[in-house]
Amino acid sequence: MSTSRKVSLVTLGCARNEVDSEELAARIEGAGWDLSDSSDGADVVVVNTCGFIDAAKKDSIDTLLAAKDSGAKVVAAGCMAERYGAELAAALPEADAVLGFDDYAGIGERLDDVMAGRRHEAHKPRDRRTLLPISPVERSGSRQSVAIPGHGAGHDHDVNPGLDAPTDLPDGVAPASGPRVLRRRLGGGPVAPLKLASGCDRRCTFCAIPAFRGAYVSRNPAEVLEEARWLSGHDVRELVLVSENSTSYGKDLGDLRALEKLLPQLAAVDGIERVRASYLQPAELRPGLLEVLCQTPGVARYFDLSFQHASGSVLRSMRRFGDRERFLDLLTRVRELAPEAGVRSNFIVGFPGETEEDLDELMAFLTDARLDAIGVFGYSDEDGTEAATLDGKHDPAEVARRVEEVSALAEELTAQRAEDRIGTEISVLVEERTDDGYEGRAEHQAPEVDGMVLVRGEGLTLGEFVTATVVDSDGVDLVAELS
Repeated sequence: MSTSRKVSLVTLGCARNEVDSEELAARIEGAGWDLSDSSDGADVVVVNTCGFIDAAKKDSIDTLLAAKDSGAKVVAAGCMAERYGAELAAALPEADAVLGFDDYAGIGERLDDVMAGRRHEAHKPRDRRTLLPISPVERSGSRQSVAIPGHGAGHDHDVNPGLDAPTDLPDGVAPASGPRVLRRRLGGGPVAPLKLASGCDRRCTFCAIPAFRGAYVSRNPAEVLEEARWLSGHDVRELVLVSENSTSYGKDLGDLRALEKLLPQLAAVDGIERVRASYLQPAELRPGLLEVLCQTPGVARYFDLSFQHASGSVLRSMRRFGDRERFLDLLTRVRELAPEAGVRSNFIVGFPGETEEDLDELMAFLTDARLDAIGVFGYSDEDGTEAATLDGKHDPAEVARRVEEVSALAEELTAQRAEDRIGTEISVLVEERTDDGYEGRAEHQAPEVDGMVLVRGEGLTLGEFVTATVVDSDGVDLVAELS
């Protein structure tokens, strides 16, 4: 009779959560559990939840309840579990355990408890920013004592000693040579996220993430490079650098130019052909970093810029930098260095106190900015945020109206921007075979959030880069033929 125990991991939310799940997967296999691709037949389903906005929290709850219906034990982990802890456990008795980030190093023991019917007492949430020194450069001496998902800290071998012996590692788990990679790929494909840092020191009034993700902590460059080499050995050809704020990378390491130095090194890793940086803060996009992003071979000329709005008064209420004029100036500097650079951003409409003039300012900015991808979100209160206490709240119906108005403009503008690329030559990473040809992404398109390219042709290999000429567009998507 088989004594194997199976765990299914379900990941919700952003690419940062994907990295966290792959660290959890390595820990789980290191503790002697088998990973299952499906909840069917699994003994335990671990749901790595998202706790960012109400829609994501609802999706997390629905996923947990659906997992319970499979007959498996159910464990809630991830951001929502960390953010609400004991409150979530009390409200959701269907979950057999609610685990916070501090439980990750001992995940094997937690799963043993679940299988044995031993109830795990969920944590009481705390502001994780208080766990590390306020000064970023003072954090290096104490960060090893704080659980930071996705960082694969060196002290983990004290919990799972088997992970330190290469002969004991399951297939797909990184070996222990040099900086140790604690990761197990859960999916295939030529693209993978690579975490630069965790946490955030910014104090945007609408955002709760810093409170449950903690203060900003950069990964050591040697660890990032080792993980890049490991991913290359697992057929990854494009790295997507993820964090809550990539432009702050290195500030706690005492080097504000750390990302400028790291990007060329990542692009030089054997087998890696494209490196893409995500979530860049306009206020921190220094001239030197701008040049590296635009002019380094192998680094995507791609700018995922966190504008959030374009009205100076709204941005001040958000505790953010900038306005329409400054943002357009930044885009001008980007395009002077790299005319075909891709630019995307997200925007919040209906923020407390936002006037019709503010909305007009945003729409004027979008019209002039020529962005490749635009995300539009309606404001809603988030627990524990300063914005939830502000005056000037808009009725939900009015917020929805503004979202619809801005979204319609955004759809028109991004379709026009895609059409402008007709006749240009692009480099496409081939990712999937379809009935009409091959689907992939060009340099100005990030996975999941942007458009795609349909490449017409035959005989292409998944994971290869091909040069193609854009011949048509459909919304933000492009159609191209091999050059």
